[in-house]
Amino acid sequence: MNEAIRALEPKALWNHFADLNAVPRASKKEERVTQFIKEFGEKLGLPTHVDEVGNVIIKKPGTKGKEKMTPVALQSHLDMVHQKNNDTPFNFDTDGIKMKVDGDWVKADGTTLGADNGIGVATIMSILGSKDIPHPPLEALFTIDEETGMTGAFELKGGLLDAHILLNLDTEEDNELTIGCAGGVDVTATGTYASEAAPQGIKGYRLSVKGLTGGHSGTEIHLGRGNANKLMNRILLENEGHGIRVSTIEGGSLRNAIPRESAASIGVPADKVQAFTKDFEAIRDTLKSEYKTTDPELKIELTPADLSGKVMAAADQGRFLRAVQACPGGIHRMSPDVKDLVQTSNNVARIELKDGKYTVMCLTRGSVTSEKMDEANSIKAVFELIDAKVEFAGGYPGWVPRPEAKIVKLMSSIYTERFKSEPHVLACHAGLECGILGTNYPDMEMISFGPTIRGAHSPDERAQISSVQKFWGYLLETLERI
Repeated sequence: MNEAIRALEPKALWNHFADLNAVPRASKKEERVTQFIKEFGEKLGLPTHVDEVGNVIIKKPGTKGKEKMTPVALQSHLDMVHQKNNDTPFNFDTDGIKMKVDGDWVKADGTTLGADNGIGVATIMSILGSKDIPHPPLEALFTIDEETGMTGAFELKGGLLDAHILLNLDTEEDNELTIGCAGGVDVTATGTYASEAAPQGIKGYRLSVKGLTGGHSGTEIHLGRGNANKLMNRILLENEGHGIRVSTIEGGSLRNAIPRESAASIGVPADKVQAFTKDFEAIRDTLKSEYKTTDPELKIELTPADLSGKVMAAADQGRFLRAVQACPGGIHRMSPDVKDLVQTSNNVARIELKDGKYTVMCLTRGSVTSEKMDEANSIKAVFELIDAKVEFAGGYPGWVPRPEAKIVKLMSSIYTERFKSEPHVLACHAGLECGILGTNYPDMEMISFGPTIRGAHSPDERAQISSVQKFWGYLLETLERI
């Protein structure tokens, strides 16, 4: 299946991408991919260093005439988001990604593709392995754990890099030059609830929300796509009057992915089943109508099932459902200063409820730190009202734009010359490692760009072949003229 990928142009890049995608590389499980990149650098005979946390730095001298220039850093992250469709048999710990060509796109077979940020990694590998690409001295930085905490960027020590310019290859629109990004903080609420045996005469059901579009909780939060956790909670709360009892809820997965699926085990009193079914069908049709544009494949299903476990005590159930309903989700505020930039948002990423315990996991993003933390504190306040324990973790800073930087002006000029149009120079709502790296390298000019990638962090992820070719040529001219 992957042989068609290896025939694409530029062949070096796509072949390195295919090799990389044969290596499992979940966030916080990067040992194999770190070793893979380390061996790659060593086989090329280039100075290769693995730091204490698993970041890899490979250095390559400049080509003829550029040997004494100031080094340029090329940076991408090694980890990828592991998501798959429920009906796709796949083990991310052992299996390589199965890819296919579909017109102008490369896709995976029911899983995430790993183009985020595997295309960037493969691009850097191609330049390191080249013998005929003009470039200044290079410092290739491959970081770990970008997707679930940016640990690699946080732990990278100052003094390891000599570069004054860093090219981050982790942007997903080929006409964009990103020069700033949002910071983020993980917000986790945990608590306990009273549970009891299901009342006599109650009928069990499995309620599922699936088929949502999902996507990246930073770059796609503004698109108004449905959040499976919020939709599930709405269904449960709006049908509370029928005496439904909740046994379990499991929805969403990673904090930086808009939840696509949620499932709940519930019980309905036998004498309320007819009325409940009627109202369930009504809310199902309402939600499908509300989200027909953003989530046309949305499915909300109710099927009879055994209710084997205990259910939440009615009072605790009411408090929990109201807290989730009140928890903010989506955009909180747009930037008043930068057109079309989401300034602050929250993703209700995962909900687990079972056996007397619950966890609600959110990722709050913001380009203004004070407003980001105010949103996080709003979430904290909601869950503290039901006596949950709320913790903040994994906070990372934003990246302050420097539009006057020489690299920004150079790359804007090159783009306009090559493509006869101006690039979109912007700050984004996603988290990028540049903000963190800048804390140890404050004088380094940084810019982020890349090929067009759609559906990152979901099984719909795909990379545009023609865009990869455009990005490749643009990068090579930048390295030649930098």
